Amino acid sequence: MDAVSYPQPSVIDFISNNLIPLRIAADHKELAPRFRVKWTPVLLLLDASGAEVYRTLGFFSPEELIASLLLGIGKSNFDKAERSAAIKKFDLILKEYPQSGSTPEAVYLQGVANYIETKDVSHLKELYQTLKRDYPQSTWLMRASPYSLL
Repeated sequence: MDAVSYPQPSVIDFISNNLIPLRIAADHKELAPRFRVKWTPVLLLLDASGAEVYRTLGFFSPEELIASLLLGIGKSNFDKAERSAAIKKFDLILKEYPQSGSTPEAVYLQGVANYIETKDVSHLKELYQTLKRDYPQSTWLMRASPYSLL
């Protein structure tokens, strides 16, 4: 990723504006075992207390990397019940990275977050329909299948 993704201005800008990057050697005696680093590249998103909130493994193109990091930030917001912040991150993925591998999960989580916020089941129906139409091979469609019964 050092040769392809990290040097890209879009990646540099995204990371600089949204994250505090820290590089740790995979063979670091203390931190590698603590964070279960078994293979590289691995990217971890940690909260302020140092707890892991999201993990990626493997190489990503610049666009996929940004979409994946946005998903991780959105999932962290979602888990902290910061639903409106999560919805904004998921919406950004849908608008800016519609073909990303992260997008089906963003569709799912955005619909669930909207449902939690409004208690309107139409959000669950819509997420199912969107996944069925746009991402029919996604495992997220299978996970959303109960919403087709609403």
